[in-house]
Amino acid sequence: MLSDLQDKDIINLIDGKKIGSIIDILVDDKGSVKELSVQKKKFLFFSGGVFKIKWDMIDKIGKDVILVNVGS
Repeated sequence: MLSDLQDKDIINLIDGKKIGSIIDILVDDKGSVKELSVQKKKFLFFSGGVFKIKWDMIDKIGKDVILVNVGS
C-alpha cells in the first residue's frame, strides 16, 4: 500500500501546489489509515521537513495524485 501511494504527487487544493512525497503512513490497530507523513519539497540543498496529513484532510486519491485540503 505504501509503495502505491509513494508514487503519487500530494497536491493542496487550497493553492494547487505540490506539497511533497509520502514517506510513511500511520495505521491504527484495525488497519485503518490515520495519517500520512509527507516529506516537504526540497529547496536546493535544504530539506523542507516532514508534514503530517490526517486522513480526513484527503479529498480524493486519483491515479497520479492525492488531493488534500490543507489550510495555509
